[in-house]
Amino acid sequence: MYGLTFPTWNMSSRDLAGQEKRPSSHSMTLHLIKLCVGIDTVEELESYRRQRSQEQLARGEALRSVHVTRMFPKQAEKLLDGGSLYWVIKRVIQCRQRILSLDEVTGEDGVRRCAIVMDPEIIRTAPAARRPFQGWRYLKAEEAPMDISDPSAGGENLPPDLRRKLIEIGAW
Repeated sequence: MYGLTFPTWNMSSRDLAGQEKRPSSHSMTLHLIKLCVGIDTVEELESYRRQRSQEQLARGEALRSVHVTRMFPKQAEKLLDGGSLYWVIKRVIQCRQRILSLDEVTGEDGVRRCAIVMDPEIIRTAPAARRPFQGWRYLKAEEAPMDISDPSAGGENLPPDLRRKLIEIGAW
């Protein structure tokens, strides 16, 4: 309106040691965000995934970290361009898993579903509060929380109630 232009600043995607801190911020990349129902901590999710891996090995199956959902993402190409599934645990994004593929599967009821196949590595992220929602949502790359390389950097050594309160009031 006034003919003014403003510079744009891009936050570095690397930490002080030069390590990558965020998944691909390529303009095409898109992520998913999903509630991790029935899980209270990242450690509990890791334990659950280990148990599932052991069960797969016992059945002679290939190791796969999979989450099946009713809806198939319409923007699959963007998700497969470096996207991750960000897990909301106790109303806070706390970790992510890189999406490897989106496979169509048919449930025992004959309904077609989407199997989100993920890298088994669970990567902790900076905490980011989220309100409850149903299903999954898209998450833009620029809105995704940064990865944290040291679990204590994310406050896991704090009492859970204190950590949650700090996030809720925006002090984190």
